[in-house]
Parts: sequence; C-alpha cells; structure tokens
Amino acid sequence: MSPGPTAPARRRRFGWPQRVFSQVLLMQLAIATGVTVLATGLFLAPLSAQLDDQAMRRALAIAETTASPDVADELLGSRPTAAGPVQATAERIREATGAEYVVIMDKGGVRWSHTSPDQIGRVVSTDPSDALAGKDVMEIDSGTLGRSARGKVPLRDEDGHIVGAVSVGIEYDSVRARLLAAIPGLLAYAGGALAVGALAAYLISRRLQRQTHDLAFSDISALLAEREAMLHGIREGVVALDASGRIRLMNDEAQRLLGLGPDAMGQALDVALGNGRTADVLAGRVTGEDLLTVRGNRVLITNRMPTDDGGAVATLRDRTELEQLGRELDSTRGLIDALRAQDHEHANRLHTLLGLLELEMHEEAVEFVTEVVGVHRATAEQVTEKIHDPLLAALLVGKATVAAERGVSLRIAPGTLLPDRLVDPRGLVTVVGNLVDNALDAATGSQDPGIEVELRAEGRTAVLRITDSGPGVAPEQRELIFTEGWSTKELPVHGKRGLGLALVRRLAERQGGTARVREAAGGGAEFTVVLPEALTEPGLTEPGLTEPGLTEPGRSTAVETAR
Repeated sequence: MSPGPTAPARRRRFGWPQRVFSQVLLMQLAIATGVTVLATGLFLAPLSAQLDDQAMRRALAIAETTASPDVADELLGSRPTAAGPVQATAERIREATGAEYVVIMDKGGVRWSHTSPDQIGRVVSTDPSDALAGKDVMEIDSGTLGRSARGKVPLRDEDGHIVGAVSVGIEYDSVRARLLAAIPGLLAYAGGALAVGALAAYLISRRLQRQTHDLAFSDISALLAEREAMLHGIREGVVALDASGRIRLMNDEAQRLLGLGPDAMGQALDVALGNGRTADVLAGRVTGEDLLTVRGNRVLITNRMPTDDGGAVATLRDRTELEQLGRELDSTRGLIDALRAQDHEHANRLHTLLGLLELEMHEEAVEFVTEVVGVHRATAEQVTEKIHDPLLAALLVGKATVAAERGVSLRIAPGTLLPDRLVDPRGLVTVVGNLVDNALDAATGSQDPGIEVELRAEGRTAVLRITDSGPGVAPEQRELIFTEGWSTKELPVHGKRGLGLALVRRLAERQGGTARVREAAGGGAEFTVVLPEALTEPGLTEPGLTEPGLTEPGRSTAVETAR
C-alpha cells in the first residue's frame, strides 16, 4: 500500500510581524537607533569644527607670543641664515610649543626661519599680505609641509612699525587624530544609550503585550468593529464609566432610556443625570443586583460590574411595560378576589330574595332589591356628581367596590369638586390609583377602617388629598417612602415593590408640583399631591368634550360598568 500524499511543508514567511508587541518593539528600536545615530552625527559635525578652531587659535597664540620686539630686533640686526639668531629663537619656540613650524619673515615675505633650513632665504609659499598689512590671520591651508592649521600675525619693532610677520602651523594630522580618538568614546556612550533605550522599549512592549493580550492590530480592529455593532445592536442600555466616574461609553439604547445625548460623553454622572437615585445606582453608591430606578416615566433595572481599571460597566433594562403588566396583574387579582367575594354575597342575596318570594313576602322582596341596588347607585352618583372626568370617576367607583369588599369605607370629601377639563387624565388616574391602593393596604385591619378622598380645582391647579386610618408614616420615613425600591410590604406577584409612590412624586414633579405625606388629624397618613397646570382654562374644552357637570352618553359607560 503506497503512502498517501504528504502535506507540503509550510514555508516560513518573513515579513512585517502582525502582533502589536512585535510591531511596537521594532518601531521603538528603529526610532531609538535612528535617534542615536542622528545624535552622534550631530555631535561629531561640530566637534570637527571645534577642533579646527582650537588648533587655529593655538597657532595664533603661539604666533602672537613669538612676534615680540626682541625677535624684530634680531630680524633687523642679522641675515637670513640657518645659523642666525632668528632661526634659533624660532626653533626653540617650536620645540617648546609642539608646533609643526614657526616661520619668521621680513616685509618681502622672505623666510628667516623654517623647520627645513634649506627653505630659509626663500619667499613663503602662501600670501602673507594680510599679516604684513597688520591683520591677524587664522586659516587651514596647505604649504611646503602639507596641510596645517595656521596663525599669522604682524611682527612689530619697539616703535610699533611692521618689520615682518610670524606664521605658526599646527599639524592637521594631529587635529584629525584627536577627532578620531574621540569617536570610540562617543560610540561607547551612544551604544550604552541605545542599549538602555532598547531595554526600555522591550519593557514597554511587554507591558503593552499584556494589556493587548498579544493580539494583532487586525484583531483589535475587528474586535472594535464587533463591539460597536454589538453595543448599538442590543436592546439593553450599556454605560461605561472611568475611574473618576465620568461617562466614557454609552450606546444608543442607554441614551434613549436615560434621555441623554452624545454630548454627555466625558461628563460626570452627577452632571449628566443630576442628583437622584439613578446617578447613585450607576455610580455604585447604592449596591445590589437588579436595582430599580425611575428615570422620567421609565422604570429601569440596573446592574453594575466594576472593571480592572477602577471604572465600571452598567447595564440598563426597560421594565416599564413589565411593571405596568405586573401592576395590572395585581389589580386583576384584587378584582378577582373582590368578584369572588361579591359572588358569594350575591348568592346570599339571591337566597334571601328566593326565600322572601317563596314566603310570598312580595313587598319585602321589592324593598330588599331596591335597597341593595340603591347603595351601589348612590355610590356611583355621589362620585360622578363631584368628579366630572369619566376615567377618574370610574376608577373611584371601582376602588369603592373593592374597598367595601375589604371592609374599608371609601368616602368622598365634602369639598371635592373636579371639573372635566384635565390636561392629562391618565396621569392623574395613575396618581390617584397608586395612592388609593396604598391607603387601602394601610387601612385594612385598622380600627374603624376608612379612606377619604378629596379632589378639588384651584384655578388650573389640581389638589389631591387622601387620608387613611392606618398606622401612619414615621417622620424619619416620610421621604424614604418616595424612593424607588423602598417598601415595607411583601413582594407582589411580579416580584418588585417600591415604585408606586416614586412614580407619584415623579409625575408630580414633572408637572412642577409636589407630593408629600404627613400625619392625619385623626391618626393615620395624609398624602397631598399638588399638580399645577393640570387643568385647562375655564371655557376651553377639547373637541368632543362637554361642559363640566354634563356627561356624554359614551362616557357614562365607564361609570355604569364600574357600578
């Protein structure tokens, strides 16, 4: 059996590395090397010029020292010979200073001294006119002894007359040797600096490798694109905070739920959201899981997770509809219990009526039916006479029935009068419904249980006051009860409490009003809600509405149904 085909050997590809760590390390090493080479070159370039300048100044200084009146007298009193005094003086100075040559010349440019005696008596090879004209000259030039750094000065006698010139040369090879001698030390320093830079680059790259989890730039770019798609595609709000509590990331859903715009990025939570429970929950000042908070007219569930850099990521879920469904479920269960009790009571009344009829007590039967129906009709008529809005009237009639089944009397205060010109009837229904439910819970089981509801209009302001016969609210808890998530009751079916009174206050404050509680005159609690601008101007009714006190045929249905 012949062996199967073998996979071709995978050739190693050399090229630009893909990992962030490798790319950053190579770039830093390239930068460090380039900077070191550039710094070395920039240092060497002026160093050569400095060495040349130092050599020319040294030659000039030797020439100035040589050009003394004594040398001028020797020049004037002798002949240009190798054994003359001028040659002897020049050689002595050359040997003492280490100069390459010391040439003394007369006004005609004829040498009186030279390193090579055979050059004495000859005209110099370079132009001495500047020095003979009284100027000091520094230059690098080539002569009979090769290239040198030169200094030339005029030679003056005791009276200051120019009688010649002195030219001193420093061997240029010695200047170059000094430059070359400095290069190894300079390269050693540059190599040390490069080694330190390479080590620092490696350490920084290793730290970057840990922070980027050894990913490639393409991987980071893909992760960023996926993160953006995920953040803006999910239906949960996501808010990322830095270590200082400033917003550094917020997706579209979070902006919608919190009512913020893109300009909130970079702002502190307390600045962007204002003081309140929502800011406290997101900032971590309130701890726990699935924390409830109310933002505007939305009920939000918030969870917060700290991050390694000291910041945090918070998620927001909109629970408004679920909370409404939960409350409706609670109300439905309460209505079912009330209907069950009514069914039991209705059966008892039917048995009573049947007994009266069998005993042929017809008049008593008629009176019994009239009395039972009259009680319910009286309650409905009492409500609709004082509260002209059909939604609110229907709510109170239904609440009165539920209260009666729970053994609590619901009374309409004598001062109640609310015309049918509400701006937001549903908002007021929410406020009244929450307060009546709380009052029923508080009054149930108390001595002489009862609730009194007062609704009145003061211009365009609606004032709601509900009093119960319950145990009341302790002074230290009168602000806490309006906080989201705070409750003394058992959990309902939907598992959350502490939102009803928070919503009441939020609705009141949104309309510029107030919601507060105090102790009632006869004991219990008295809740007062003031809603400015809750009613339209008198005489201005919306299309399809009648004057206050009149009920349209279509509107009587809700009240009659509640009866």
